[in-house]
Amino acid sequence: MANPTRKIVCFSDFDGTIFMQDTGHVLFDNLGCGEKRRQMLDEQIKSGERSFREVSEEMWGSLRVPFEDGFEVMQKELEIDQGFKEFHQFCIDNGIIFNVISAGLKPILRKVLDAFLGQDESSQIGIVANDAQIKPDGSEWKPIWRHETELGHDKALSVKEGRAQAEELSDENEVPLIVFIGDGVSDLAAAREADVLFARKGLRLEEYCIEHNIPYIGFDSFTDVKKEVEKIMKEDQEKTGGVGKPARFNPRANMWRRVSSKQAVPKFVAATPSKEEKMFLWPENFSQYQPKPVLENMAS
Repeated sequence: MANPTRKIVCFSDFDGTIFMQDTGHVLFDNLGCGEKRRQMLDEQIKSGERSFREVSEEMWGSLRVPFEDGFEVMQKELEIDQGFKEFHQFCIDNGIIFNVISAGLKPILRKVLDAFLGQDESSQIGIVANDAQIKPDGSEWKPIWRHETELGHDKALSVKEGRAQAEELSDENEVPLIVFIGDGVSDLAAAREADVLFARKGLRLEEYCIEHNIPYIGFDSFTDVKKEVEKIMKEDQEKTGGVGKPARFNPRANMWRRVSSKQAVPKFVAATPSKEEKMFLWPENFSQYQPKPVLENMAS
């Protein structure tokens, strides 16, 4: 298939989407606070008792092993989606920009991709995630948060930034197509910014889409995603010729969060029963995280 006229940008979650397991859970359960404590901390996030950021810092802080030791455990336990490598090669062949977007730590994600895909292929994947400070002896694993919010990484903002960058690279009359691929609660904010949304079947993101009548495409593996993206590319070329808005353009992407009116919380968000889901969807209104003030040194 020839390169598409329209610029296409794919954003994909990492844990539970590209890889079937959660990298953080593998580390915490085996080398950190342990599975029981980790599950207890997860419940504190869901109940709203503590913020995602605060709990995450405790989880990462429980690790006391060198990075390479942690990676050995991940390499043994992680399983990549069986169709991912073929899908990513498809993206490369068709000029589709592919980015990982994650609430995890960038050094870990890059190391895992290097190991499973090889450094050459891995280098063609952008990673939009939190950074990390990991001491060589493993005595400290400290997240360096991407954004000063309760979530640490505002995925919706990152997708918007990616859209803006794609628009700069597009022709004058071309609107880029944004694709998001995910599986869970932490993907809700980014999912609303996409023109085309893929949700792994049977997991929370798909359930949420069904509950709130949000258009999505279910998938079992990236083999399914590849087939659907091929159809979408063909449809777009036939209907628009790559000019103007995509055939699958999502006008709601800029309606779900109105920056100019933070009080205008959509009804489907206000009706969401889970504190965790409200926080991920609309952190401006439902966050309990308050950044600590920076006090300037004052001369006595």
